[in-house]
Amino acid sequence: MRKSLTALLLALTLPTLAMAMPDDGPRHGGFDGRHGPRMFEELDLSREQQREVRKLMGEQMKSRHEITQRYLDKLPAAEQKALQDELQAAQDQQHSAIRALLKPEQQKAFDEQLKKMQERRAERQAFKAWQAEQAKKAQ
Repeated sequence: MRKSLTALLLALTLPTLAMAMPDDGPRHGGFDGRHGPRMFEELDLSREQQREVRKLMGEQMKSRHEITQRYLDKLPAAEQKALQDELQAAQDQQHSAIRALLKPEQQKAFDEQLKKMQERRAERQAFKAWQAEQAKKAQ
């Protein structure tokens, strides 16, 4: 169980680590901001192909999230809480490190973006709770 939890934690933190990679570091298929996934850069994809590749990659990311969530749901509540707390602490640390690199006006914009993101997350959670409630009523 401990090995599974460690592997799961590592899998969940990889996207954060990839985002923190410096621009001149190895990116192995990361996004470069111009053509989408860097591994497709040399393929000279049309806009439609780029859109489809992004769609497929988004679907894969959603699928991976759902699979991960299924295994997380099997963990005891105490371990789920510990994992969530550790992930939140890592995210807070990353946000602090990013914020420290920014100029004051950039920090203000960054803080506003984080606030908006938290609001959207709270709205999404409320909507999911409402959906679950509606599904129970329909049964």
